[in-house]
Amino acid sequence: VARLRTGDREAAAELFNACYPRLAGWVRRLVDDDETAHEIASEAFTRLLSRWSGLDNPQSYLYMIATNLVRDHWRKSGRERRAIRTLTAAAPRDPAYQPAQDVDVRALIETLPPRQRSAFLLHYYGGFPVREVAVMLSSPEGTIKADLHHARAQLKAAVGAPDE
Repeated sequence: VARLRTGDREAAAELFNACYPRLAGWVRRLVDDDETAHEIASEAFTRLLSRWSGLDNPQSYLYMIATNLVRDHWRKSGRERRAIRTLTAAAPRDPAYQPAQDVDVRALIETLPPRQRSAFLLHYYGGFPVREVAVMLSSPEGTIKADLHHARAQLKAAVGAPDE
């Protein structure tokens, strides 16, 4: 971080090389598209580098930027899906299709409160341990564990899964 603050290009390159593959992979799992994942990861780094001088934890900021960009992507995709549904509403229905069995995981995750959603995405999709998520979100580990528990419970209830 200190090297980044002095404008050390090598430090920026090291940060990029250390974080980009994991960030792009995480985003890929969320958006289900390689090209979009790389666009979002690249944009997150661009935004990070424009603010690096005032950051204590660039990796946390990077993942928060990416989380917001993914949410923006989901919103845009949702609008596109609604527009397509409206255009195809008059088309004959497939009798084998059961809409009640179709679960939109992204839409379910989007219904979580922001604090729970961030913890859920970083832990389950990003693969970060609870301790790192706590640091990234500036919250105690116990709070992160509680947020994850509540998020899982809310998602289970939404899909009608029985309690364990």
